[in-house]
Amino acid sequence: MKVLITGGAGFIGSATAKALMERGDTPILIDNFNDYYDPKLKEDRIKKFLKEYKGQFVLYRGDIRDEKFLEKVFKKEKPEKVIHLAAMAGVRNSLENPALYVDINVMGTVRLLDLAVKYKVKNFLYASSSSVYGNNKKLPFSESDNVDTPISPYAASKKADELLAHVYSHVYKLPTTGLRFFTVYGPWGRPDMALFLFTDKIFAGQVIEVNNHGKMSRNFTYIDDIVSGILTCLDNDLSYAVMNIGGDKEDTLLKFIEEIEKNVGKVAKKKMMPLPAGDVVATVADIRKLRKLGWKPTTRIDKGIKNFVEWYRGYYKI
Repeated sequence: MKVLITGGAGFIGSATAKALMERGDTPILIDNFNDYYDPKLKEDRIKKFLKEYKGQFVLYRGDIRDEKFLEKVFKKEKPEKVIHLAAMAGVRNSLENPALYVDINVMGTVRLLDLAVKYKVKNFLYASSSSVYGNNKKLPFSESDNVDTPISPYAASKKADELLAHVYSHVYKLPTTGLRFFTVYGPWGRPDMALFLFTDKIFAGQVIEVNNHGKMSRNFTYIDDIVSGILTCLDNDLSYAVMNIGGDKEDTLLKFIEEIEKNVGKVAKKKMMPLPAGDVVATVADIRKLRKLGWKPTTRIDKGIKNFVEWYRGYYKI
């Protein structure tokens, strides 16, 4: 089947496209290759990571805020399903550019929902975030928890997407599933995420900043587990759902850093920092809802970080 993936040159988008092609589906990728981080990495995901699949996918370069562009893609390709991953990411950057986050993450999503209804898309998956839980104290975070108090524009934009998706499912009968991603990591990952930043600085002998003096924990979720969860939801065609997708083990930030040090072969120079505005101390996922569909995470951080550092050495020729 044809599956439209927005943010197709992104970390999760490119990995999902690869998995779809490996099982015989045809991804239609949309990406605007913006400069939130180095566009070369996005170009290389297309030219190197997906090199062996050339001819099996279609790539459109454009912005999800451009209605005429999107209409052209839908009209020509007529995708059966949509995986909407394009967004401005990052909690801290959203504090400085809230209007941009609303414009792309909310208005861009509305335009895609409208076209999904018009072209009778069978299933509309979209990226939400664990950030919607804000400073909820109850752990693990459950989909039934109240998420009306986000603490960053990024989190608020993702909550808005969930509300809009509910409207389109209820009023227009468009099947939608929102996936609340929990700290995704792995090869070809984003340079603004902790694993990439720490690995960069440890190799270079530079100081890494450890937020909240290291007193933080996460459900770090390996990219392969994220992709298998996306495909599980894509194939189930639920009428409406919001689901957590995260690892099944809570790891501390200091344990995460130790695994990087072990694989890089150097001890990090650490500067202990307070908790940044908009960030949270712990994000732990209740994943029972997605497990009921037959999904389960399988990669722990010792294996996942090893794979990332091996990729990093190869990519940067270290």
